[in-house]
Amino acid sequence: MGANFSTFEFVEKSSDSSSLILTFHSTAKWNAHFHASKETNKLLVIDFTATWCGPCKTMDPVIKEFAAKYTDVEFIKIDVDELMEVAQAFQVQTMPTFILIKKGKVVEKVVGAKKEELQKLIQKRRN
Repeated sequence: MGANFSTFEFVEKSSDSSSLILTFHSTAKWNAHFHASKETNKLLVIDFTATWCGPCKTMDPVIKEFAAKYTDVEFIKIDVDELMEVAQAFQVQTMPTFILIKKGKVVEKVVGAKKEELQKLIQKRRN
């Protein structure tokens, strides 16, 4: 994708692999990244989360596990309280919500802490 890492305000690196989970703290930076991702065929998995959300905390190690396993997929965390406009744009109402995007289009959506369903859809859409 040719993304420049100076675009990201915070990049959480998974400790057990070279995979990344990107976290955005600015709507403008998210929009720039999202626009650039439309030019690739890479699957994006956006984890809409909140610090106060118990099920989100349960899914946190799952997302890290998936990021380590599916290195051809880009995992992104967006805090709904921090980037409300982004959450609203994707019509996120419940946390956690996972939106799978390819070429700028939403291809799947998982609402709730549903590890098996999310994994199945990632496997289906990553090729």
